[in-house]
Amino acid sequence: MKSIREGLKGIDYSNVGEMIVRQLGGNKFITMTGAKNFVQSKTEKYITFKLPSNFAKGGINFVKIQLTPLDTYNIDFYKTKGMSLKKIKSYKNIYADTLRNIFEDTTGLKTSLFTSLF
Repeated sequence: MKSIREGLKGIDYSNVGEMIVRQLGGNKFITMTGAKNFVQSKTEKYITFKLPSNFAKGGINFVKIQLTPLDTYNIDFYKTKGMSLKKIKSYKNIYADTLRNIFEDTTGLKTSLFTSLF
């Protein structure tokens, strides 16, 4: 019987950004939110992206999502204007299955046209 640690060795973390976008809803997420300018750090395991100005509540227009060693996420929501960066909201140790709900509740933006019934 494999240990959990041995089982995790097969997970490919080389493209964390793609994995995060997929968990948010993939192309539906990008279309519904207008997310753009994706930047990922493979070494620090995070992705950042911009949202259209004055589109999300609280003026949020920049998001950073980082995969932690605990296999959870830290999410930071920012408002940018010119060279200034103001953190609006921050969440720590968020599980993948709540990533969409946290994003939707914080920004007021839907990640897909229809919500799942299951």
